[in-house]
Amino acid sequence: MTTKTDLKNLPLPALEQFLQGQGKERFRALQVFKWIYQQDAHSFEEMTNISKALRKELSETAIISNLEPEAVEQGNDGTRKYLFPLSDGASVEAVLIPIEGRNTLCISSQVGCAMACEFCLTGTFKLTRNLTTAEIVNQIMAVRRDLVKNPPAPSLVAAGAVDDEEDDDSPGSPAAIRNIVLMGMGEPLHNLDNVIPAIRIMIDGNGLQLSNRRVTVSTCGLVPEMGRLGREIPNVNLAVSLNATTDELRNRIMPVNRSYPLKELLQACREFPLPGRRKVTFEYVMLGGVNDTLEDAKRLLRLISDIPNKVNLIPFNEHEGCGFKSPTRAAIDAFHTYLIDRHVTVITRDSRGGDISAACGQLKGKLEKK
Repeated sequence: MTTKTDLKNLPLPALEQFLQGQGKERFRALQVFKWIYQQDAHSFEEMTNISKALRKELSETAIISNLEPEAVEQGNDGTRKYLFPLSDGASVEAVLIPIEGRNTLCISSQVGCAMACEFCLTGTFKLTRNLTTAEIVNQIMAVRRDLVKNPPAPSLVAAGAVDDEEDDDSPGSPAAIRNIVLMGMGEPLHNLDNVIPAIRIMIDGNGLQLSNRRVTVSTCGLVPEMGRLGREIPNVNLAVSLNATTDELRNRIMPVNRSYPLKELLQACREFPLPGRRKVTFEYVMLGGVNDTLEDAKRLLRLISDIPNKVNLIPFNEHEGCGFKSPTRAAIDAFHTYLIDRHVTVITRDSRGGDISAACGQLKGKLEKK
């Protein structure tokens, strides 16, 4: 039996090739592409400016996949957590964070994760498989759909530090997803064969129509893949989960460092193509009594001082089965102040969705436990 092609796995040039292989005109691909991403078409029958004959042919060779959330939790601050079941019974999560009217969506790239960072709940699930391109973009489309049906109340559009100092335009509608961050379940650079086409669909003017400066890819430090991402999609933002200022500690809490130590990782950051005034974002999960001292702050400054940078300080969110503790408020403030006083752009992330399962893997783990 011939397997039908999921058209959401195909960026526009690949869709053109698919239809040309069936003897169709190139412009038909653009029509179909717009129906899928701008009209959110679920079936070929909805594509009314395409002939019935072509619609019938497409239905015989292709599908348009979709995701629907199995569970949605909303916190008092407006944060929404989505759990998406996949066709093989696996599931992944996405988190929507409204900040000053600008919705940021954090999406997953894998089922589980192979990186085994000591403090990360997703890593305890281990890697099951990569998400397809379609499964990545469908998270965005499903959340967009939900926001149209259930827009956030104005009182739930939380104010807070937005990681976007270049942004000086209006927030947009409550249903608009402004920023996409590939920082959910999985290591995006471990799945570049699907992540890169997904980003191309996101930033295509005929696709999801997101600005490339609104798409951020996070990595724990896969150095060769950082180079590939920079070559193939040079205009997206890069976030690096650093989390330690010595190889000794990073080897312990982030096994990837044994393959790509700090010296190699930071050199890859220096070489990453950054357009204009953009900076590499260094994510730093603060673990109480482990990496949250002033000495750590001093070493961090030395490590990144020659790289265009901004720092996100992320106080650790304690979860069951993990021995790490949250840092004290005094430690957070001292670390933050040290960097700010030395002209580093620093954002200390407020804990969001604390009353729901907002940390990566928490909602999945809670439902599996039930």
